[in-house]
Amino acid sequence: MIKIAIYGKGGIGKSTVTSGVSAALAVDGYKVMQIGCDPKTDSTINLLGGQTPPPILQYLQEKGKPADLDALVRTGFGGVACLEVGGPTPGVGCFGRGMLTAFELLDEMDAYVRYTPDVVLYDILADIVCGGIAVPMREGFADKVAIVTSGEKMALLAAKNIILALRNFADRNYAELGGLILNRRDMPDEVERVSDFAREMDTEILGIIPRDRTIHAFEEHGQTIVEGDPAHSTSARFFDLARTLAAFAQKRDAA
Repeated sequence: MIKIAIYGKGGIGKSTVTSGVSAALAVDGYKVMQIGCDPKTDSTINLLGGQTPPPILQYLQEKGKPADLDALVRTGFGGVACLEVGGPTPGVGCFGRGMLTAFELLDEMDAYVRYTPDVVLYDILADIVCGGIAVPMREGFADKVAIVTSGEKMALLAAKNIILALRNFADRNYAELGGLILNRRDMPDEVERVSDFAREMDTEILGIIPRDRTIHAFEEHGQTIVEGDPAHSTSARFFDLARTLAAFAQKRDAA
């Protein structure tokens, strides 16, 4: 099993990318778990036909610890196990602490033993990399970090902050930077701009997702493009990215 945290600023398309990767991995025969770590609780909606699982934090607040994981987990396209962390009561509490509470509950209830995923994907909002948002990278919950960005200035700034935060833990055997995922906005020289940034930060581009209205057309029906049209050229980009991320596990095991 390998756990990959997918970070990026709000609105950059993390959930679209993460869900597309989950769907592609599932089609390729991997057992996948996707955990949405955003108070909007919409990470897994396009794996579940437009529905969402009950947010873990809200469930705990209203009903206490569930008797069984079935109360929290929904099975999506390709058998992907879908969960949503949710968020704390507005104006009260820390989202980072909420993530930690949710992750600890999943460990306590042996979620990874029961569902035996080959790949776990965390979809994490990270406009500001505070200590709480850095929980997955610094608490050992994730093995690798991939950062979704475009060529836009604010997206690259967020990516830089995430990389710097990650490297603060480089000597503690925490998550390692896997690389960047370019979710294109079709800016002039966007690929070159992000390639230059990757060289500056001593990392690489893991995959490039084109700006494609077809993605959004399928999302209107609660689907990823991989589910809606697996033969589409943009779906091929998701399959390529999914295989690149899955290869992290092979490289780790061979090391």
